[in-house]
Amino acid sequence: MDNVHVGVQVRGEPTQLISGDASEAQWVLDLDVVQTDEHVDFRGPIVQGKRGERFVYLTWGNLGASHFEMFRRAKLMLNRVDPEVIGSAILFGGLAAIVDLTDKKGGPRCARIDPPAVRWAADPRRTHP
Repeated sequence: MDNVHVGVQVRGEPTQLISGDASEAQWVLDLDVVQTDEHVDFRGPIVQGKRGERFVYLTWGNLGASHFEMFRRAKLMLNRVDPEVIGSAILFGGLAAIVDLTDKKGGPRCARIDPPAVRWAADPRRTHP
């Protein structure tokens, strides 16, 4: 493959593609946090999975002249974010995931991404309009 890119999957389609050899990648994404007495849930076009197992896909693929050919995906598991971090993120208006996109062999990170490959934090730079 000679034109590898990574992006966020919205419904079934990759968006905001960034070259796989970029020094860093950043996406600003919107999702809704729904808080009930029993749990926190996430909703929106970037949210995948059933209630209690929500996640966001990062999708890797080769960008050809006419289409994106996906070959790997990574899951950012929203249900694994510490509830205190979610509470702070709601107050600050944003949640950040800092992700190491390169695996131990130097390839694209795929499958479920767990710490230390991902670190979640409230992001005070994000505010809702």
